[in-house]
Amino acid sequence: MTTTDSGRLKAAESAKGNMTVRTESPVTLIRPPRGWQAVNLRDLWLYRELIYFLTWRDIKVRYKQAVLGIAWAIIQPIVTMVVFTFIFNQFLNVKPDEGISEAWYPIFAFAGLLPWQFFQGALQRASTSLVSNANLLTKVYFPRLIIPSSAVAAGLVDFAFSFVIMIGLMIYFGVPFTVQLLWLPVFLLVALLTALAVGLWLSALNVQYRDVQHMVPFLLTIWMYVSPVVYPIDIINVSKFWQVIYALNPMVGVIQGFRWALFGTNPPGWMFFVSLGMVLVLLVSGIFYFRRMERTFADLI
Repeated sequence: MTTTDSGRLKAAESAKGNMTVRTESPVTLIRPPRGWQAVNLRDLWLYRELIYFLTWRDIKVRYKQAVLGIAWAIIQPIVTMVVFTFIFNQFLNVKPDEGISEAWYPIFAFAGLLPWQFFQGALQRASTSLVSNANLLTKVYFPRLIIPSSAVAAGLVDFAFSFVIMIGLMIYFGVPFTVQLLWLPVFLLVALLTALAVGLWLSALNVQYRDVQHMVPFLLTIWMYVSPVVYPIDIINVSKFWQVIYALNPMVGVIQGFRWALFGTNPPGWMFFVSLGMVLVLLVSGIFYFRRMERTFADLI
């Protein structure tokens, strides 16, 4: 074999080796989303373990170095229930729903606080979740929707501990356990979706306008008093039109649904479906808006 032939053979083998390397090492291009895009469910499924770890991290960070730890999830609703009972029931003479003994007002208030405090805490965490996780957003790729979703899911632990207290109060007050309790997961799911829907809007807006994080506590204070947390829904004695407007508040159907499942009071009826429709509108629009703004998070944050 001549020197020229030997050189050609080595060049061919080298080219073949380079081709092999290129085929075994594909390049993945990560591009920011363009325009209005829906959520990529496949990516969320692939990163499902990240949702779990971020949720667990939020729970541990929230109670880290707290003397009472997870007990705060029990103390807060109990103290709030006592305050509401003295102010609204004893001083302002607010009664529970018809068919419920006046002596049951503490547990009536607690039943309203259960979904409300879950929603309140979940929304507060979700609205600031992107800013508080700025290091993750600027260093590694993953579906950004995971961050507010894990912030909302972390509230389920607090809800579980509070619900144990609810069961104890039902036994103490002699409230019977009925098959209607099976509806509680449905109403809890609607509360979770409500927190996620509003949280998507507020978290995306908070990246660009930091005023949002100062507005959220004020918004939640007003929202609580326009929801039937401390008063029965029967007190809203207005025309049908204003009842529909009132039911556009998603937490109206959720709170009334909780009380119906626990005590057998007036069912939420059509109000729940109006609230559910509003939740779906907020959720779908929130997902599209979040996805549209997602490409600017790393630059603005």
